[in-house]
Amino acid sequence: MAKKFSELRAKMKPEARAEANAIAAKLRAEYPLHELRRARGLSQEMIAKTLHVSQANVSKIEQRTDMYISTLRSHIRAMGGDLEIRAKFPDGDIVIAGFAEESLAEDAAQEVA
Repeated sequence: MAKKFSELRAKMKPEARAEANAIAAKLRAEYPLHELRRARGLSQEMIAKTLHVSQANVSKIEQRTDMYISTLRSHIRAMGGDLEIRAKFPDGDIVIAGFAEESLAEDAAQEVA
C-alpha cells in the first residue's frame, strides 16, 4: 500500500527536510525555456502570435542551447517578463548594465516609431 507523502515527510529529520526544501527551491528557480512558458500557462502558438513568428519558430527557439540575447529577451518579454543579465562571483552578483541599457534604448526607439 502506498504511503502519503505528508506522512513520509513528517518522519524526516529537520535537517533532511531543510535540504529537501533547498533542493526544491533551486529546481523551481531554474527552468528550461519551454518549461517556463508552460509554467506561465502559455502555448507556443500564443508566444508565436506575440512575436509575429510561426509556432515552429518558437519550438526551435525553445530547443536551442545557444541564441542571441535579443532573441531570448524577445521570448521572455512575450511571456510578460524582462531579461536581466547577471554575473555571479564568490563575493556577490553583478547585473551587467550594458544589456539593460540596450533594452531601454530599444524600448525608447519602439515608442518613437
